Order: sequence, then structure tokens, then C-alpha cells
Amino acid sequence: MQTRIRLVVFSFLFLALTSIVHAGEQADSLFQYSTINGLLKGFYDGDLSFSDLSAHGDLGLGTFNHLDGEMVALDGRFYQVRMDGVAYPVKGEQNTPFAVVTRFDADQNADLPVELNYQGLQQNLDRLITNRNHFYAFRIPGHFRKMMVRSVPSQRPPYRPLAEVVKEQAVFKYEDTEGTLIGFYTPDFMQGLNVPGYHFHFLNKNKTRGGHVLDLQTGPGKIEIDEISEIVMSLPGSPTFATLDLAQDQAKALQQVEKK
Repeated sequence: MQTRIRLVVFSFLFLALTSIVHAGEQADSLFQYSTINGLLKGFYDGDLSFSDLSAHGDLGLGTFNHLDGEMVALDGRFYQVRMDGVAYPVKGEQNTPFAVVTRFDADQNADLPVELNYQGLQQNLDRLITNRNHFYAFRIPGHFRKMMVRSVPSQRPPYRPLAEVVKEQAVFKYEDTEGTLIGFYTPDFMQGLNVPGYHFHFLNKNKTRGGHVLDLQTGPGKIEIDEISEIVMSLPGSPTFATLDLAQDQAKALQQVEKK
């Protein structure tokens, strides 16, 4: 049984509502299952299937039960990047402990500057987003002169915290590769629920390789941006999730997880 919370975010307000209409139209929405603090604490057994998740979006990222690799969703297809770096098609009956998806509809486009590293890319995106209290989804297809990604190994109970698991991550480095960055910008006030700032996964053009982005160097490409003012959260209903202390500050653990 899942508990669903609808959170609506616009301007400088963060309101719990059932729905919101902007100028007579339903706002762009982001669907999130579980919380990043839950994942950091070792909650790796979700009760949401990818068949159900796919009804909420066609672009996104996340992971798998037992934390078995990195998830990438692009154009409505879901992929599982395991420890061998290979992207496998996801079966609908597989479950996730954490995922974020949206129905991507770009409302802004820009050229991708060349010779940017990961930090430089984020600084460039800072100049393109207009409301740091909204969410943004990104689809960035292009040629990447360098790409560094990772995946994480499958775990068995009792689960260790994510900061311990990533010490055993597999890192893959590619040069002159074509593909797509899929990611989100999350406002700082969502700390504890999602990854504040930018979070990207990568899928190559042939949809055979990918992972969680650690670093990169850009070549020519495009930046497609979808601004989002609504988030719908679905929380796990398991007894394990119910006993987690999710109020504990996990900022240091998250920093360890996101670094190279």
C-alpha cells in the first residue's frame, strides 16, 4: 500500500493541495516515489512497479529494488544500467525504491556550449532557469567528448547506507560518445526529499550504455528544458519505511554519494 502526497510548488510558496490549475490549465507535474533520505538510509525495497511508474512519466531517473543499478527513462522507455555498465530494458514487474519521472514537454531550448565540464554545465543551466523555487526537467542530446558515469551493486539485507554502497561503485569513462543527459533541478527547500540542485543520468545513442553522471566534457548539442511547478509524491507503505528516521540531516551522506 502506497501513501500519496500531492505537493504543489509555485513562486515562493510550498502548499499541500490536491490539485492546482494555472490559467485554466493543469500545471506541468513531476512524480516522485519515496525520498532521497530513505534511499540514503538503506531503504532499497519499494512497492511501486515500473508498470505503474510508467503511467506517470516518460523521462526520469532513479534506481531499483535491492539498489541494483541506475535507472534511466527516455521517450517512455526504461533502462537499468547494472554494474557491467550495460543498459538493459526494464520489465514492468520490477520495482523501485526511489524514482522521479515527468511527461517531458520542453518549453525552452538552447544550444549546448562546448568544452564545459560537469560544473560548467550546471553553471550554464543556472543562467537558463528563471525560478529557483520551481523544478526543471532536462533532456540534453549531444556529442560528449568525455563522459564519466557510475553504477552501484545489488545488495542483500541487512542493507547498508548508500554512502557505504557507493564505495563499491563501478565507474565507466567514455570518449567521443553520443547520447542524452536526463536530469532534474530540485530547489534547495526540498532537501531530504530529493537531491537539491542538479541530478543527471546518461544514456548513449544506441541505448546500450549509461549511468549516474559524475563528470563530463561537452561537445555540440541541444538543451531542452521543461519548467515544473507541481510535484506529486507517493510514499512506500511498508513497515520498514514507517520506522525510518527521515528527519535526520543527511546532507553529508548525500555529498559522499554524489562525488566522484
